[in-house]
Amino acid sequence: MLKVAPWRIWLVLIVTIGGLVLASPNFFTAPVRAQIPVVRDLKPINLGLDLQGGSYLQLEVDTASLEKQHLETVVDDMARVLREAKPRLSYTGRGVAGDAARLRMVNPEDGARALTVLKKELVQQIDAGGLGRTTANIIFTQTPDGYIEARFSKEAKEESARRAIDQSIEVIRRRVDPSGTSEVSIARQGVDRIVVQAPGETDPETLKRRIGQTARMTFHLVDHNVGPEDIIAGRVPPGTMLMPQDRPDEPFVAVKTRALLSGDDLSSANPSFDQRTGEPVVSFRFNTRGARIFGQATLLNVGKRFAVVLDGTVLTAPNIIEPILGGSGQITGNFTPDSAKELADLLNAGALPAPLRIIEQRSVTAELGQDAINSGAKAGVIAAVGVLIFMALMYGLFGLFACVALIVNGVLILAAMSAFGATLTLPGIAGLILTLAAAVDANVLIYERMREEAAAARAPGLAIEAGFGRAMITIIDANLTTILAALILFQFGAGPVRGFAWTLSIGVITSVFTAVLITQILIAWWFRMARPKKLPI
Repeated sequence: MLKVAPWRIWLVLIVTIGGLVLASPNFFTAPVRAQIPVVRDLKPINLGLDLQGGSYLQLEVDTASLEKQHLETVVDDMARVLREAKPRLSYTGRGVAGDAARLRMVNPEDGARALTVLKKELVQQIDAGGLGRTTANIIFTQTPDGYIEARFSKEAKEESARRAIDQSIEVIRRRVDPSGTSEVSIARQGVDRIVVQAPGETDPETLKRRIGQTARMTFHLVDHNVGPEDIIAGRVPPGTMLMPQDRPDEPFVAVKTRALLSGDDLSSANPSFDQRTGEPVVSFRFNTRGARIFGQATLLNVGKRFAVVLDGTVLTAPNIIEPILGGSGQITGNFTPDSAKELADLLNAGALPAPLRIIEQRSVTAELGQDAINSGAKAGVIAAVGVLIFMALMYGLFGLFACVALIVNGVLILAAMSAFGATLTLPGIAGLILTLAAAVDANVLIYERMREEAAAARAPGLAIEAGFGRAMITIIDANLTTILAALILFQFGAGPVRGFAWTLSIGVITSVFTAVLITQILIAWWFRMARPKKLPI
């Protein structure tokens, strides 16, 4: 009767001791933590921007560069369509001029047919302000001197800028807050600007380095027909471009303009070390599409070089010794362990769709600061004391057991927030107080069930077992709905809303753990020692 499996006792001991260790940095000042070996390398809970200040950045998406990138893609597509036309349409002088992608027909009489083919293959209908109205994304025109020009429509430019802002916000979020728990605030401002507020980040320059790099990686074949003297003179044929490289013996590399692959085809990137040289490198793996294209390209170009380009600079340009068919490889360069990790993080977060310009940066002081911390702490203490008094008066000795579980619950919440690097703001403090107030719900359900069983003249041991056994379904149902609500808030919320959801989720999990396991163990030990004839509730 009331047997508790040894593994449960060990689980409670391990979790409680581990929680005390992880939560301990929050109970000491920084100088004291530095003197305690166990606590020295652990971090306390981060405080939010409203409590401790942080960094503020206002960024502007470079829509002009974005449009130029898209125009370069369009001119490549125009050339491909004309080459594949039956019969083939000859052109020359392709490129981007101003706001137009253009090429010149060798035979001006082919202009009309070329326009027809290009419109059929490249023009798409996009939304033009709702109500079912659509418009073309690209407008083709022919000039008197034989050029065919393509320009984006006004609606296409607006849609492209809107999509770039949304993508930039998501990429920035993955770079500065990959776990989603730091409560970094990232919001659109106006048409083409983004505001980033990072709590606890006192140096805006650090924040700029993490989010300012476009991190657009591409893979190109090297043009072996361009010799060193051509590179020095800047003579490159059409379809080839010079890219800078951080190597004194080869400052520039002539690469094919069209990229074989881009960073979008990467499935993962990780910092590692070269097994032969021991130097830091970045290991990468392509997705299925990327592995197929990369394998085919290396199979057809054994003995040649390919270049890995990041934001317009060649990182490395190795020889293809043999086909690379496994879909993985590594990027070498003058990396340190930290720079290799930083590059891997950038690649995993994805490339920014367009460059970002820093419009404004500043350090933000705490808006509420110590007064808010003191008020929140006071409210938390009052709530906790109120719950402890209520449980002790309502359930006597068993209420005190619930109070012990509640204290352990608070320690585990602090430990989880410290371990995951969560940030505590005023909404987070509200979540903590709500969690403490609701943490004893499970105990109330268990104890009330015990009272019902005792009122039905069941023996104390059987009443205790029934209380834990028959209340579990209700406990699980009640807390599962809270967890689902918190997950929805975390998924669709941002900033403080996510912080509240995160704190609430941790509190629900730890409260069930402490209310069920810890109180069950304490009551079982008490029952074995006291052998009561009547329950003290």
